[in-house]
Amino acid sequence: MSIKIKHILFLLLVTKFANAQTNDSINRVDSISSLPTPSIEEAIKYPKVTFKGLFQGRYLVNTTKNVDVNGLHHSEGSVTSNNFMLKYVRVQMRAQISKRTEVAVLANLADFKHDTKTKVLENAYLKYTFNPKLAVTVGQFRPWFGIEETYPVDIIKTLDWSNQYSEFGKLGWTSFQIGMSVGGTVNVGKMPLQYAVSVVNGNGKNQVNDNDNGKQYSTRLVFGLDKKYNLNLGLNGGIGEVYSKQVYALGVDLSGTINLAPKWDLDMQVEAKQATNHTMYFDLDESLRPENTDEYLVRGIYVLPHLKYQINHKNLSALEFSFRYEYLDRNFRINSNPRETYTPMFGLEFLKDYGARIQVGVQFDRYKEQKENTSIYNNNLFIVQVQSRF
Repeated sequence: MSIKIKHILFLLLVTKFANAQTNDSINRVDSISSLPTPSIEEAIKYPKVTFKGLFQGRYLVNTTKNVDVNGLHHSEGSVTSNNFMLKYVRVQMRAQISKRTEVAVLANLADFKHDTKTKVLENAYLKYTFNPKLAVTVGQFRPWFGIEETYPVDIIKTLDWSNQYSEFGKLGWTSFQIGMSVGGTVNVGKMPLQYAVSVVNGNGKNQVNDNDNGKQYSTRLVFGLDKKYNLNLGLNGGIGEVYSKQVYALGVDLSGTINLAPKWDLDMQVEAKQATNHTMYFDLDESLRPENTDEYLVRGIYVLPHLKYQINHKNLSALEFSFRYEYLDRNFRINSNPRETYTPMFGLEFLKDYGARIQVGVQFDRYKEQKENTSIYNNNLFIVQVQSRF
């Protein structure tokens, strides 16, 4: 199936859903009464604009000899082994311009500290919601492809995004992308099902143009298996074309929460993904590339248990303990060199919903084979992180 036919089918699908939902709403109103009735919505004045923000700063110390705070090994010369840094200074604006229409903009001002090309602006999209079953999003956003896409960085249960998430962002499946998405929630019997179908350029955020004529199509389905334990099963799949080569991505994830005692909650996440590593493939000289892109595949998995103790004191809301284990192999078929990362963290939450918190932890990186003067080198990074949502 050509890429143009895929574009047409995707647009026809959106139009069909939109017309069906709109007509259904009109029919229900007409069947109730032919006379207009007062509505609470009519009293709401639009636009309704809200502003939010996030400050997140860190102090880092790399305790490994000859390795700097960015994980880069230096065989000669001195290195910067400790550093204060601003990770996020985010400003977000949301404008509800009608009952169904929302515009959102998110910028990270901390990106001004280095080259701003393709940075700073993160979210910039328009969302139109027909009803809970169907919403259409257009612009720059995070297409659903895994657990981490479903929440912002300021409520991450550990230090940062997983290595897997970052790698799949470079491949165009996760992180901020430019395109279009439809999604919503429906019921399959008594089981809630969340879905999202997206088509994106796949070459990252803030790009003037797509870098080729190919597009990347992805789908995420989340099955609500158990409401009591918030047990959800996610299935992710994607296909696409990059420089006339076929690429794919697959993923599965499971998450849930167990109330161990009146003040103790255990949250668990497990996620695994596999995809064509077309970035590594096209970095090769053309004469060295095999015909089949599936010779270059990335595979990863992480497990994240997170224990929270609710204190609810006026000055301290909760204590947190987490330990994430990650396994990532950027090319497991050729020159396999997996990276294993262990991240134990302890946190103090001073305001509810992570309004203010301090985290302390260590990130241990281990490689099967180390390479001098590269970031593929074992190291231990000590972190103190503070954040405030406002």
